[in-house]
Amino acid sequence: MSRYSTAEILEQLDASARAVTFPMLDHGYYFPVDARLHAFRDENRWAIVIETVGYNPRGSNLYDVLHFYGNCISGDPGFTNSDFLGRVDNWDDIEDAEFSEVWREGAASIVVRDQVLPVGGTAGQRLEGVFRTLVPEHRDILLATEEEVRARIPTDLPRVLQLEEWTHPDIAASEKPSDSETFRQLAEVLVTGDVGRFAPTVPPNTHWSNWPEGGSL
Repeated sequence: MSRYSTAEILEQLDASARAVTFPMLDHGYYFPVDARLHAFRDENRWAIVIETVGYNPRGSNLYDVLHFYGNCISGDPGFTNSDFLGRVDNWDDIEDAEFSEVWREGAASIVVRDQVLPVGGTAGQRLEGVFRTLVPEHRDILLATEEEVRARIPTDLPRVLQLEEWTHPDIAASEKPSDSETFRQLAEVLVTGDVGRFAPTVPPNTHWSNWPEGGSL
């Protein structure tokens, strides 16, 4: 048995929600694109890293925002400025110079981490729609590398679970992580080391289509 409790884990997540640093999949400044969750543990340490990929028109980029939680992380729970990872290298080539937030006429590819990704965007198409076409074929290049995931957690902490989809609480509607079956079960997995404790009974909702208010501000 571990030296930490489910209550400790859930309280840290709830505190992040109260501080507005917990992932909000319908954040008004971000058009959601993709998400991933990583859980790590041993008998003394635990950590959760939640990635949310989204297009921020104000920030003029597609970002993977990493949210860190645990009793062994460096820095505060939630996110810091260094946890916002801009993905598009050739922004001026893809955004229309006259009409912002839409695909530029003649653009044919998006460069992510020096890799050229052919895109069939059409002139005037909303950029969030173009970015969403990169999933699932190119989702791994949008999401974090192992080094990025472990930027604020110990490199020797074993990964116990990785989720490509899950049921996420509606933080904007005042739902708390501790109200969520997903995070209650994750806390049980971390405390016991028993991956079988994660057995969701409700459908996942992390696909961008479930959060239509994202990017609406």
